[in-house]
Amino acid sequence: MFFFFFKFDPYIAIIGDIKNSKNIEERGKFQNKLNKILNEINEIYSDSISSNFTITLGDEFQGLLHSGEHVMDIIQYIKKESYPIKIRFGIGIGAITTDINSAISIGADGPGYYKARDSIEQLKALEKKNESTYGDIQIKIDGDNNLQELSLNSILKLMYCIEKDWTKKQREVVNYVLFEKKNQTETAHYFNVTQSNIQQILSKTHFYAYKDAFDSVNKILSEVKYDNKL
Repeated sequence: MFFFFFKFDPYIAIIGDIKNSKNIEERGKFQNKLNKILNEINEIYSDSISSNFTITLGDEFQGLLHSGEHVMDIIQYIKKESYPIKIRFGIGIGAITTDINSAISIGADGPGYYKARDSIEQLKALEKKNESTYGDIQIKIDGDNNLQELSLNSILKLMYCIEKDWTKKQREVVNYVLFEKKNQTETAHYFNVTQSNIQQILSKTHFYAYKDAFDSVNKILSEVKYDNKL
């Protein structure tokens, strides 16, 4: 059991920030695509969402969860559907001190969002320093949870080190196995290749280590729940 210590009702705020957004060709087209992706997230993971994922600026979006069990599924889905556009994610766990609009994530405020924003700014600062293992996901937790925060960020950095050099084809295979939950034979049939080829791809991508870490973060964050949700 991975214990968190809260003196408040915890929410999980997620802010997504598109990297190098000004360099994206056909920005309007991508924004429409992103809006479609967020609508899909809002539908698929509605049981965990308190405030729907919403584009807040041209290069940012945010959402609010009352349960952390699908945090990594949500982030991975957005990354999968947005590729090759890269996105940094700030996760903040804390209270929300204003009214929450379930339809759109605009107007709400509190430590949960402050922590998510701090996470985004820290990622940007590390990128400017050319830190090779800064990662693309950062989490900050309000309250007396420093060890829990450190442990989660260590896992997320290791996941980034595994993922950052995947090719487009490797990403397609990994995401198919992750989301469709298929075995190697079924995956080989889907991609019209041999089972041995899929095995090699999963080995080169360190898929099973990545999936263990992925599942661990989801399991740890599943303990963050606000039962009196909207």
